[in-house]
Amino acid sequence: MAPWRQRGPKMLAIVLAGGEGKRLMPLTRDRAKPAVPFAGIYRLVDFALSNVINSGILKVVVLTQYKSHSLDRHVAKSWRMSTMLGNYVAPIPAQQRVGKNWYLGSADAIYQSLNVVEDEKPDIVVVVGADHVYRMDFSHMVAQHLETGNGVTVAAIRQPISLADQFGVIEVDPSDTRRISAFREKPRTPRGLPDSPGEVLASMGNYVFDVDALIDAVTTDHTVASSKHDMGGDIVPALVDRGRAFAYDFKDNIVPGAEDRDRGYWRDVGTLDSYFEAHMDLISIHPVFNLYNYEWPIYTNYGPMPPAKFVHGEAGRFGEALNSMVAPGVIVSGARVQNSVLGPRVRIHSYTTVEDSILLDDVQVRRNCRIKRTIIDKDVVVPEGTVIGEDRAHDQERGFVVTDSGLVVIGKGQKVTP
Repeated sequence: MAPWRQRGPKMLAIVLAGGEGKRLMPLTRDRAKPAVPFAGIYRLVDFALSNVINSGILKVVVLTQYKSHSLDRHVAKSWRMSTMLGNYVAPIPAQQRVGKNWYLGSADAIYQSLNVVEDEKPDIVVVVGADHVYRMDFSHMVAQHLETGNGVTVAAIRQPISLADQFGVIEVDPSDTRRISAFREKPRTPRGLPDSPGEVLASMGNYVFDVDALIDAVTTDHTVASSKHDMGGDIVPALVDRGRAFAYDFKDNIVPGAEDRDRGYWRDVGTLDSYFEAHMDLISIHPVFNLYNYEWPIYTNYGPMPPAKFVHGEAGRFGEALNSMVAPGVIVSGARVQNSVLGPRVRIHSYTTVEDSILLDDVQVRRNCRIKRTIIDKDVVVPEGTVIGEDRAHDQERGFVVTDSGLVVIGKGQKVTP
């Protein structure tokens, strides 16, 4: 049993799920970033929620704001806990409780929701982001936090020093590599770790707070006019300045059922290309991120749907999916799918090929189409004979988003011309 469970502090998890996700447009045109579908049957928020629940933290609030309807609905329908035992997962939209402003940042979101903390009266508050793909057992991080006895512990993952300008970087005291000496946002002149000069510690956006430290930090921050009211950019540096911040190295996190290939996996899916690459991590024979770890499941609810079906088997019209993930309700009818992820109720008709692509819920692809390296959001109908992903200029002329890498993205319900 984890030491913190023996001592029994009262725990509350706050999931920050108000992100707009501008870099994921058009996937975030009608939904918040944490509500974006992932791996067929999941939403991004399911990974954060599954991690805190699997870690034994069973009182959870989800702070939402931007276009939150589908996210609120998903959390309400999927994440029901035993009320008899006092456990819950509760979506809480922005409510302007302390003024006329909506959330001004992640720290302000917590400040405006302090009534939840005051009602629950926890000893420890675990604050996590809602838009990363990973597995993490927070009980180990909580145990370290209780051992150090400080205000905040920040989860950190090792990254090559060449990527330091993409992250909030944690610098540690050489005499105590858990104590944070500085927190620098996207530094151009980073310092390597004492035990690994070619690496830095990047913040994962996950924190463990003593409740008094959290309340004091966000309340003080609220009065600072120059603050951006951000957890990583303002709250953590303030606690670093007071000597009250420690780092938890993600490499030390042991999750039941993890294998060498996917241990320590963490992906920030903040861009269309990283979202696509995270899907490609799932579908190899030995996946970089293994969804088939039943000792640490990722929970969700995708509703009552029949199994996937593959029909037709004559020459030139063979229904198959290779190196792919196929959700319930999918019908592959005389088509070939390869290196792709198909969401619920996708229908692909005869003589069509789909390669290196992600098709979200209810996409319909008619006959004789060729689709390569494309993300298609839900409710799109692809007409017969359409080719996507082979001619960049033509794809752009039809109003599709095309990234610098050549990835094509079609928005929810967007009309497609051949």
